[in-house]
Amino acid sequence: MTYESWFLLFMGMMTAMWLFNMVQWFFYRDRIHSLYSIYMLIWIGYFSLRRPSGETAGLSEAAFYFFRVVTSMVAFFVYYDFANVFLNMRENHPKLLRLFRIVQGIYIVYWLGEVVICFMTDYWQRPIHVIINSVVRVASIIIAGYVIAVIFKRRDTVARLFITGTLLLLIGGILALVLGFMFTTTAQVSMWRASQTYLQIGIVLELIFFSFGLTYRHRQEAVNKALVEQTLEREREQHQREQLESELAVQKLRQEMNEVRMRALQSQISPHFLFNSLNSLSSLIADEPRKAEQFVDEMSTVYRYLLQTSERELTTLATEIKFITSYYHLLKTRYGQGFDLTINILNRCTDYLLPPLTLQLLVENAVKHNVVSADHPLHICIYTNSDNYTLIVSNNLQRRSRSGVASTQKGLLNITAKYKLLNQPDIQIIETDEAFTVVVPLITPETIPRQPLPE
Repeated sequence: MTYESWFLLFMGMMTAMWLFNMVQWFFYRDRIHSLYSIYMLIWIGYFSLRRPSGETAGLSEAAFYFFRVVTSMVAFFVYYDFANVFLNMRENHPKLLRLFRIVQGIYIVYWLGEVVICFMTDYWQRPIHVIINSVVRVASIIIAGYVIAVIFKRRDTVARLFITGTLLLLIGGILALVLGFMFTTTAQVSMWRASQTYLQIGIVLELIFFSFGLTYRHRQEAVNKALVEQTLEREREQHQREQLESELAVQKLRQEMNEVRMRALQSQISPHFLFNSLNSLSSLIADEPRKAEQFVDEMSTVYRYLLQTSERELTTLATEIKFITSYYHLLKTRYGQGFDLTINILNRCTDYLLPPLTLQLLVENAVKHNVVSADHPLHICIYTNSDNYTLIVSNNLQRRSRSGVASTQKGLLNITAKYKLLNQPDIQIIETDEAFTVVVPLITPETIPRQPLPE
């Protein structure tokens, strides 16, 4: 086969591969296919200039020489960008990427020098210029060899396909450079005696391996994408399961809260308390009708509040103080001089929140476990601490005898359970020889969504 016949076959293969890559670029529209198409197009343009007939395509000798020398360098320039994207050099080989940029900068300076030499002087006709061009080509081959040696250390298939293609081009380029000094390439010479044949074979093989690498790369990306989608789907399912579990946990907490509320309500509306209240009312009706009427009003206020708060998680401190005042009147009617209540609440704390019936539980707890009589009056003080915004309920300690009512601490456990369900700090219980004190954290309105609160 003559070189001319081979040349036509070569150009046909190059054109077919370029068209196939353009179809892929149309589907993917990514940078790597753009660079690959440009790379192939430059080689097609380069060999279109170097026809077997030796024609100069209508160019002057200086222009023909310039484009023949520079075009191959442009192909190498694009090759470095293509390698950068193909092998993800920024992450895998940052040092090698810096070398690429330096070589590309040298190419640009070389092209500018060729513009001056070819179009402004006749220096391009001198033998020394041919030697310089040969040195540049040899340097490009050495750099390509170094690139192959560095990338060869990578074990992935894409990198191996890339360096195999580059190695075949390198071998073809070396053979073309060596045989160029031994044989003259003409149209009718045997293709195996034409130096350009070996460069062209190297280019074709390089492009074949590059195409395999691109195909494998896309397949790998598709597999990775499928794995990512599977992972995301599993994460979505896991998230849905966790969300369902969270909803079930919240539902369980609400159920527990409702149970706590119910137990609290049942403990407040105890038959014992109702019995004592009715006894007090009965004695007042005959002796002091006006006080009896006031007692009924306060009693209705107390029980109305108990019923209203059965569905509430929180109430304001102002509302709780208003209720405990009514509750105090009931106790005051029953115990007379044996019971006293002092309330000192800061105005800026009145909008703070706490579980309803907290004060009633603490006051009832004090009355239940201490002696209450005119000789031994029970003093209860309710006040707020301005330093840490807490509510303090304190009473003088005068315990009933053990033979009396045994302490079950249901009231304190009730309050503790409510604060735990609300994810709030625990209450503090401080007992000395003289006093029993409970410190209750006040909840700021910003920490929990505001709900309609009972008046």
